Amino acid sequence: MKILAEQGWQGIEWRITDPVESFRPTFWAGNRATWPMTGLESRLGEIRSVTAGLAMPALGAYVTPKERDDAERMLAAAAALDAGQVRFLGVNTEKGQSYREAFAACRGDWEWLEERAREHGVRALLELHHESLTPSASAARRLVEGLDPRYVGVLYDIGNTVIEGWEEPAHALDLLGEYLAHIHVKNVAFHLSAVEIDGTLRWEPKWVPLREGRAHLPEFFKALAATGYDGWVTVEDFSGALPVAERTAANLEYLTGLARAAGYDLG
Repeated sequence: MKILAEQGWQGIEWRITDPVESFRPTFWAGNRATWPMTGLESRLGEIRSVTAGLAMPALGAYVTPKERDDAERMLAAAAALDAGQVRFLGVNTEKGQSYREAFAACRGDWEWLEERAREHGVRALLELHHESLTPSASAARRLVEGLDPRYVGVLYDIGNTVIEGWEEPAHALDLLGEYLAHIHVKNVAFHLSAVEIDGTLRWEPKWVPLREGRAHLPEFFKALAATGYDGWVTVEDFSGALPVAERTAANLEYLTGLARAAGYDLG
């Protein structure tokens, strides 16, 4: 936190989930930038203290709206921490369930979540994510259509859409309209992973530095500015190409440059 503040970052989006132990820390196991879900309420004061000096634009929950007790806890925590928003996980079909059946059930969960978010005075975020019912802006818009955008919004993750759900970013942002509530930035490229016995090529996605992937971030920031978006952009660089402090400094310099070139006044 001290390093991030010194580098000039304005906020941090904490990851909230019970940790998975790992001998060698990764982003998803042994991640030290994680607060445990178990006993979360007893750690709120510590979270405030550690975050002092930076804002909390959102909390990154690892629960879905159908996990109602934990979903309620996350909304309450966001309200207590003045975070304002909670990212919830997307869901996929369950065994024997059709897409339409899963989608209808998910819509019911989000209607419940809208009501609870209103009660807590925060906004619940649906993240565009591959291997979920809503990998694209158009699918997400269909799910949240008619819900109150003051309490339900869409988190547009451009890196995730490279893997699944890609739509022209300018069109996707425009389509989301009033539901566009938050942005995650990372990047992905497809790499040749295998050549099968019949000569078929197999390609797999790989997290890469922000400049190197399928998503052209200079154009993306121009599209954001054109929509009038003035909210937060959270950086999720999963490439590991540089040591953490070097990576965060380089990413901040790159992205603030893109924002200024797109017409944003960063002060």
